[in-house]
Amino acid sequence: MDKNTIIGLVIISVLLIGYMFISRPSQEEIAERQRVQDSIAHEQMVKEEEAKAAAELLKAEVERAEKDSVEMAESLTPEQIDSIKTANLRNKYGMFAKSVNGENKFTVIENNKMIITFLNRGGKIYSVELKDYKTFDQNPLVLFENGDNSVFGIELSVKGKPLVTNDMYFEPMLGDNKTITGDTIKVGENDLNFIMRLTAETGKYVEYNYIIHPDDYMLDFNLNFVGLKDELKGNTNARMQWSVNVFALERGRDWESNNTTVFMRMSDEEIENLGEMKDADDYKTKGNAQWIAYKQQFFSSILVSKDKTMEDPSIALVKLDENEHPEALKNFSSEFYVEIPEEQKVSKEFSFYFGPNKYSLLKEYTDKDGNDMDMEKVIPLGWGIFGWVNKYAIIPMFNLLGRGISNYGIIILLMTIIIKLVLFPLTYKSYMSTAKMRVLKPQIDALSEKYPKGKEMERQQAQMSLYQKAGVSPMGGCLPLLLQFPILIAMFRFFPASIELRQQSFLWASDLSSYDAILEWSTNIPIISTFYGNHVSLFALLMAISMFVQQMMTSSQNPSNSMPGMKVMMYMMPVLMLLWFNKYSSGLSYYYLLANLFSILQTWIIQRFVVNEEKLLAQMEANKAKPKKKSKWLQKLEEATRKQQEEMKKNQKR
Repeated sequence: MDKNTIIGLVIISVLLIGYMFISRPSQEEIAERQRVQDSIAHEQMVKEEEAKAAAELLKAEVERAEKDSVEMAESLTPEQIDSIKTANLRNKYGMFAKSVNGENKFTVIENNKMIITFLNRGGKIYSVELKDYKTFDQNPLVLFENGDNSVFGIELSVKGKPLVTNDMYFEPMLGDNKTITGDTIKVGENDLNFIMRLTAETGKYVEYNYIIHPDDYMLDFNLNFVGLKDELKGNTNARMQWSVNVFALERGRDWESNNTTVFMRMSDEEIENLGEMKDADDYKTKGNAQWIAYKQQFFSSILVSKDKTMEDPSIALVKLDENEHPEALKNFSSEFYVEIPEEQKVSKEFSFYFGPNKYSLLKEYTDKDGNDMDMEKVIPLGWGIFGWVNKYAIIPMFNLLGRGISNYGIIILLMTIIIKLVLFPLTYKSYMSTAKMRVLKPQIDALSEKYPKGKEMERQQAQMSLYQKAGVSPMGGCLPLLLQFPILIAMFRFFPASIELRQQSFLWASDLSSYDAILEWSTNIPIISTFYGNHVSLFALLMAISMFVQQMMTSSQNPSNSMPGMKVMMYMMPVLMLLWFNKYSSGLSYYYLLANLFSILQTWIIQRFVVNEEKLLAQMEANKAKPKKKSKWLQKLEEATRKQQEEMKKNQKR
């Protein structure tokens, strides 16, 4: 440290000390500050004491008021107490006040397809059991249950008072003045008219009219407003809500959850759906909806508006935690508005569908004008050409075979044979194209040596000329495979969505719609459990092995597969398919296994008994001698090469 620095530090220190000495408060200032602080503390203490006294006074007043209320209540008769309660309810809920309190009562109605339980609180469908189906562990199959957290009802204002039907108690009754008797009401040969009525005054009520058919998964639901024209004046829009927790019904919670979502069809025939893979999703729009479907993997609950009067609808889903809701998968909710005209009797016509996601069954339902409602589109058969293949080829063939054969493993085998026979011309053409390319490979290699790096255009032109003279199309092996691709993808969508395979056993698989497990474990193994699962699917394992064998056979015959990247893919694809398909439908893995085995057999037969490479080479050499007109593509290629060469020469001269 030099002399100047030391002097500077000393000066700064002296200045700071001097400033602190000069700016320090006097004794009078210190005393004044203490007085102000003591005054503030005293005021705070006084406020706290006043607040404490006020609280004690308020408490005493409340206790005295409660004592007076008890004494007054003890002096009142039960009739007077009931009168006061009724007056309070009337003041809050208006003409529907008497329906606010009640006891839960259930009514069970059974037809040939389902058992429907109705609850008088909310006048709603409490639960639906499908009689022809069981859960994966063979318990009764109940689609949903309208518990305390579930909602079905309307909200509107009646003379300025709120009407929330979900919280009110309806009166159950049968149509035609029939009496409800017994624990379960059986639907006979004719439709059963079941009514839930919310009565306000004589001749004034809101009514849910359920019409249950003897042998149908669809029931009619009419929302009736009777005698409320004046009361609803100026409040013509009623908000309708529907919310349920859907149950886990299948084996494999994650897979089932990923196939469970909400669909909605608008009046303009556009169909919207929420994301199956999302933990939460919602959608809201303007306009009118025709139906809203709570779609599970193999079953659906669908609310249909016959007049397409679901205005400004919204739908939402929330995935439920397995620990908190072990029996339920997701919560589905929807709401929309219904316009109530100012008339003495208003009826809004709806329908409910509670049943299987079976394509042929859902396709039968039409609207009042006989038009298709597209409810079958809740089944994920694939978009575009993949869906067409399923609708017009795979499903008809599957149903035709199912009429005479009860074993679905045999049906899948026969389907595989039929598909492979239909596609055999394409398979044969693809193999022959590959064989021709393999025979010409020595000549292609010679052209590569003749035209080294820097002469790619000349090499490509020479190769295309060779292919044309020999009668070979470089794309001949790819195009047939591309034509088979829609069927491959269509089958990928078809098997997991086919309810016919549900709980159908074959060989070691107990359920062809779910995975087959020859080995399972409950311990959660990091990474393995996430990507592979807690089980071993034998069909998926055999499918992966057969895929590897097939690729080994084809790679040995295809010159392009000698590239390093192709070899890596050959080994990686079976592994990826094994990880992917381990949790998939065993029926799908079984089909792909059969398809691979038939491809291996076809390749072996063609190699062994059909194709003679020496004769094939001789035929192509003979083709070279025949004059051929150049294709337009080759002419364009040659023209482009010529222009490029001319441009290069011009650049060299410059």
